[in-house]
Amino acid sequence: MRWLALPRADWRLVVGGAVLTVIAYPPFHFFIPSFLCLVPAVWLIEDGHDDPRPWRRQVVQGFWYGLFSHGLILYWMVGALWPFTKLAALGYLATIGILAMYAGLAFAVTGWIVRSTRLPLLLVFPVAWTAADWLIGHQGDIRFPWLGLGTSLTGFPTVVQIADIVGARGVMLLLVAANVALAMAWRRRAEPRAAWIRAGGVAVGVAAALVYGVVRERTVPVQPVGDIAVIQPNVAASEKWDERSRDEIIEHLFQLSNTVLEGNHADLLVWPEASIPGYFRTFPHWRSALERLASERAIPVLVGGLDLDYRGVQDYDYYNAAFLFPPGGGTLPAYRKRYLVPITERVPFVNPAWFSGLEFFGGFGKGQEGTVFQAAGHSFGVLICYESVFENLARQYRRDGTDFLLNITNDAWFGRTAAPYQHAAHLVMRSIENRVGIARAANSGISGWVDPLGRMHEASGLYEELTAVYPLTTAGTTALYVRLGDWVGLLSVLGSAGLVIWTWHRGRRRAN
Repeated sequence: MRWLALPRADWRLVVGGAVLTVIAYPPFHFFIPSFLCLVPAVWLIEDGHDDPRPWRRQVVQGFWYGLFSHGLILYWMVGALWPFTKLAALGYLATIGILAMYAGLAFAVTGWIVRSTRLPLLLVFPVAWTAADWLIGHQGDIRFPWLGLGTSLTGFPTVVQIADIVGARGVMLLLVAANVALAMAWRRRAEPRAAWIRAGGVAVGVAAALVYGVVRERTVPVQPVGDIAVIQPNVAASEKWDERSRDEIIEHLFQLSNTVLEGNHADLLVWPEASIPGYFRTFPHWRSALERLASERAIPVLVGGLDLDYRGVQDYDYYNAAFLFPPGGGTLPAYRKRYLVPITERVPFVNPAWFSGLEFFGGFGKGQEGTVFQAAGHSFGVLICYESVFENLARQYRRDGTDFLLNITNDAWFGRTAAPYQHAAHLVMRSIENRVGIARAANSGISGWVDPLGRMHEASGLYEELTAVYPLTTAGTTALYVRLGDWVGLLSVLGSAGLVIWTWHRGRRRAN
């Protein structure tokens, strides 16, 4: 543990940065901390240069910075899941530990490049930090890009309209650059001219983002795509899979559906993720009832449930899925969730069957492609739960020609924690990046709809029963981000790799 020790002054900066990071994110959503939460990180890196072992010092600084920040942001992983499995604590520690290692790597690589090349910290740190976030979102079955720094500004959608060009990671890179500039301005306040240039640059950048946001809010062509009826049944997580409650849960969903459709026009009816507490193969009368509902009401019905794919009598895969029942009868091929929550939906790296005896440890199959559905003359795609955090899924749907998106989720797992608010915040970025409207149906909140300008409407509370009809809109334009994708994230990775190689070669030449 001595290797992980830090000077007392470093600990103050680590804790201060972690607190600022937490209050920048939902549910707090304070504006100013987004521009200050990495200021202590910059000071830590600068102070680490003077250590006899700067590489070790900066790795440890970043590790503790990441551990404290993510530990506070993701506290709900233990509190929400502990009642279901005591192994939640291990999943929490593993998650924040991995994220902390990425932060340590970003600190150390930044410090090494700056010391070796004299390149400005204002150039190196934003690129390295954004590259680390890209890697977190692309590490196979344990990818967990839950909250990039850009997401902290989703409470102020006007400021992040630029995401239709640079995406969430582009907003992150600019925010990190702003943090670096302000950190350096304060440290060099004895040189007023240099300090004011840096601080003024941040002010000009924020003003430019606001001007762009106001212009886009006035010029993006928004158009209606239909009325989406949403059911929020508010079924407790402890009751969802109780065999004695299954038929009662389904009956209540039908009652709520008839209530919202009675006297209201709707083009599509949506039930949340896992609203069907079982398999249609086992309970065929549920499928028949949904087919009748769609036919009698002359409306497509989309429901979340479990799907099976048999390869043999005893050999099958099961999926977290969404089913669409068209008015003409029958069921369209299901959309099967492609990005699974680590551990709870799929145990990474090993055969999930090894954990089949442990409740809430998953062996779900992974869907292979997005399904484009049709309703009321418009096409749409489905994001199930956690899939809303992955920018490439929503973008691919938009490239496939969808007019709007649906996000169905079962956030009852999270309890009354910050997690439901953090989860819903991602839809703001997805809507702006792709200029698309998104309707959200949650089991226990937060349900609502987001317009293509990233503004959340009619957001429901937690743990309340709800029926609502959302007048969903979308944009009649294709955003540049849809064409280019996460180009900022990719360039950050390539730029970081290039800087590392260049610095290494430069060091070798000096040594020779």
